[in-house]
Amino acid sequence: MKIFNRLFIAAAAIMMIAACVDEQPLELSVDSTEILIGPDGGVRNVKVSASQKWVATTAVPWITVSPANGVGTADCKVLIDSALVDSREAIVRISSVDGEYRKDFKVKQDGYLYELTLDNADIEIPSYEDLENRFFTVKVKSNFDFTVDVPEGIEWLEMEKSKYAFDERVARPRNVILKFRYDVNFKEEGRSTEIRFIPVNPSFAIAKNEVLSITQNPAETIEIGVKGDSLAVIAIGRTLGMLVSWDTSEKLENWNGITVWKTKDERNGRVRSAEFTMFRTTEPIPYQVKYLTEAEELFFYGNSNTFLLGDLDCGQHICELTQLRKLTIGAYGLNALHEDFKNLTNLEYLNLESNNFQTIPSILNEETFPKLTALILNANTRYTVSDLSNDTRQNIGGFSDEEGFPVRLLTWDNLDTLRLSANHIQGKLPTDEEMAEILASRKGAARYWRSTDMNIKDSIAFENNFFEENDVPMVLPETDFLAINLNKLYGELPKWLLYHPKLDLWFPDLLIWSQEGRAKNGNKAGFSNAPTNLNYYYDIFVNKKFNPKNTTEE
Repeated sequence: MKIFNRLFIAAAAIMMIAACVDEQPLELSVDSTEILIGPDGGVRNVKVSASQKWVATTAVPWITVSPANGVGTADCKVLIDSALVDSREAIVRISSVDGEYRKDFKVKQDGYLYELTLDNADIEIPSYEDLENRFFTVKVKSNFDFTVDVPEGIEWLEMEKSKYAFDERVARPRNVILKFRYDVNFKEEGRSTEIRFIPVNPSFAIAKNEVLSITQNPAETIEIGVKGDSLAVIAIGRTLGMLVSWDTSEKLENWNGITVWKTKDERNGRVRSAEFTMFRTTEPIPYQVKYLTEAEELFFYGNSNTFLLGDLDCGQHICELTQLRKLTIGAYGLNALHEDFKNLTNLEYLNLESNNFQTIPSILNEETFPKLTALILNANTRYTVSDLSNDTRQNIGGFSDEEGFPVRLLTWDNLDTLRLSANHIQGKLPTDEEMAEILASRKGAARYWRSTDMNIKDSIAFENNFFEENDVPMVLPETDFLAINLNKLYGELPKWLLYHPKLDLWFPDLLIWSQEGRAKNGNKAGFSNAPTNLNYYYDIFVNKKFNPKNTTEE
C-alpha cells in the first residue's frame, strides 16, 4: 500500500510538472519597439531574450536580421538597405518556432528627396592655362536625370557631356563628374556665368537643386616696355602651345627668333622682330601681341592640322600694330582676315601662304595697302584635288571660290613679288583687250609698254619698234617675281604676259606655264600657246639673257 501511494504521488507530481510546462508561456523580449533610420540605411542592434528557440522574420526584402534564429539571448544586427524616394516602414517579428508566441518591433525609414548637390558650387578659373590643362571638373551628386544648361551666348565655356541619366530603380544619389573646357580670357576684365541643372522629368518635386557659379579671372596686365615685351613674347608662345620655349634666364636679345632694337632712344631693347613656330592652336593670334608696339616684323608659322580647322581669322589684336612692315601668318589655318586688318597700312611684305582661304580676301588691295610690295598667297589648299570637276568636297581652300583669275591683283603697280602657286585658281587669264579696259577703269587710262619704259639697268637694247607697233598692256610693271604655276588655268597666254619685260626673271617654264589637273568645267589645265623656250622673247629683248636655260640653241 505504501508503495502504491508513493507511485501515485510520484505520478501525480510528474503530471503536475507536465501540466505546468505545457501551460508556462515562452519568456520572450526585445529591447526595441521601433527603429528609425535615414534613407541611406545601415545597421542597428537589437537584443533578443528568450527561454526557448526563436526565429526572426519580416515580409520585406530590404530588412535582414542576423542571426535570424537562436536559443536564449542574442544580440541581433538589423541590416536595412538604402531607401527608395518614398519613406517606408515594416515589421520585424521575433517568435517561437511554432509561431504561438511573438514580439514585434517596427522599422521606419525616411525616403530620399529629389536633390542635386555640388562638391563645390563656386569655381574660379585662371585667365590662361595650357590647352591640355584648360578644363575643370565638378562633382555632382543627384538622384534624378538632368541636363546641364550653359547660358546662351557663353561661348568661352563648353561641356563635354550635357545630359546625365540614372537608373530610376535606385533612389540613392550618385556621383557624376562633369568636365568643362574654357577659352583663354583675352580681356582685361573678368567674366562669370551660372550653370543650372534642369530635371529631365518636370513632374519631380525637387527639394534641392544647387547652381554652379563660374568666374574667370581677367587677363594678365602687361605694361608697355622691355619687360612687357618679354612677358608678351612668353605669353604668346604659351597661348599658341609652342613646342619650344625660351630660356628666360637669358636676356631678351639672346632669345631664339627674337631681335631687339639697338638704339639710343626709347625703342632700345624693345622687340624689333619675333618668330613663333611649331605650335598647336585653334584660336586667333593671342591678345598679348598688341603689347609689341615697336615690332617691325612678326612671323607666325607652323600650326598643326591646319587643314582641319574651321572658321578662323587672325584676330583683332594684331591689327593694332600699325607700325608693322613685315608680317607672316603662314600655315596657321586662316580662312579669313579680321575686318581691322585694314589698319596695317604700313605693311610692305605680307605672307599668308599655306592657309585655308576660299577666296582672296577683298581687303587685300592697292588702295588699302599702298606700301605693300610683296604679297605671298601660295598653297592655300586644304586638300590636293587634281580634278575639280569630279570632286564634291566643300571648303577645299585654294581660292576655289574665286570666279576666274583674281584680276584685281594684276593692277597692283607697287608689287615686286606676287606668288599664287599651288592653289585651285581656274579659268583663263584676262586677254590684252580686257586688261587694257581694266587698267583704263582703275588707272584712268589704258597703259601700254613702250621702249622708253624699259629699265636701262636691265641692259635692254632694242633693234626694232616692237612695243610701238604692238599694244602690250603694262601689267605689274615692278614685279620681279611672279608665280602662278600649279593652278588650273587654261586658254591662251596673252601678250601682256608673253612679252613682259621681266619675264625671264620669273622662270616661266616652271612658275608660269606649268599647270595641272582640271577645272570645275572639265577643261584641262595648261596653256595652249605655252612656248617651249624664250627665243622669241630674246629676239625682242636683245642682249637680255639673264637665264641661259630659258633659251634653245639653234
